Amino acid sequence: MPTDESLAARLATAERLLRADLGVRVRTGFPLAPLTSFRLGGPAALYLEPEDEADLAAAGRAIGDGAIPWLVLGKGSNLLVADEGFPGLVLRLGRGFRWVAREGDLLRAGAAMPLPALAGVALRHGLDGISFGVAIPASLGGAVRMNAGAHDAQLADVIERVEVFRLAEGRSTSVDGADAGFGYRHSELPGDGVVTGATLRLRPGDTAAIRARMQEVKDWRRRTQPLAEPNCGSVFTNPPGDHAARLIDEAGGKALQEGGAHVSGKHANFIVAGPGATAADVRRLIERVRALVLERSGVDLQPEVHLVGGEA
Repeated sequence: MPTDESLAARLATAERLLRADLGVRVRTGFPLAPLTSFRLGGPAALYLEPEDEADLAAAGRAIGDGAIPWLVLGKGSNLLVADEGFPGLVLRLGRGFRWVAREGDLLRAGAAMPLPALAGVALRHGLDGISFGVAIPASLGGAVRMNAGAHDAQLADVIERVEVFRLAEGRSTSVDGADAGFGYRHSELPGDGVVTGATLRLRPGDTAAIRARMQEVKDWRRRTQPLAEPNCGSVFTNPPGDHAARLIDEAGGKALQEGGAHVSGKHANFIVAGPGATAADVRRLIERVRALVLERSGVDLQPEVHLVGGEA
């Protein structure tokens, strides 16, 4: 996997440290494609599913002071892994981080909780404010980190507090929502931090109205997005005052294809990985779409999908 001899040595050291704490739970050459919505990409050099903060502390010790690359993988719906894979440690929070607790109008949840499932829990308790989450195929942790949103709503609107485990320091800390630096598809949570949970402040609502709104959101998604085909969701963020899909469509981007990857005919801001597609195909297509829109409208679209491994 790694071509850099120095990196290979550091990975070997990290693996030895992890195995001393976690044994066979540490995996090598672990396939990542099945864990992403694109279903593309190579393996992780090292892979671990932490179940508690002790596991995260062990990961932090193995990573050391930036000795090896690492990333947190949630539902894999906003990620493109290079065909060569990821030459570092991939952390995917396990069942120990998948839980929900209600305290009045507050919902506390672990970061591995799927956002659509969390929206369903809120519905059962007659709590409003997170119904848009039913359309976002993400884990709570990933959604918080990128301030995910849809239908003119975003996580920042309801986040009261975020729990973050600092890998470099080996400790957990709590960040108030007002201090998380939330912006459009962005947060300023600590770079060495793994989001382990969050508290959402919701509001009482009419259950029938919430359910109807959630159904509208699901129906809209089914009509407008290529749900039955491998994709990563929106490829580009929307520029201020406009929509990436409109700009791509207007530039003729729906006709573009690279290898087995093509721009969706259903939604221009989606790229579909067809039969035989590679991550390199998708990467080239992203750059072609971006260049086309820049040439036609002067707008430099910014990727929303995270490109990891390889030259990303």
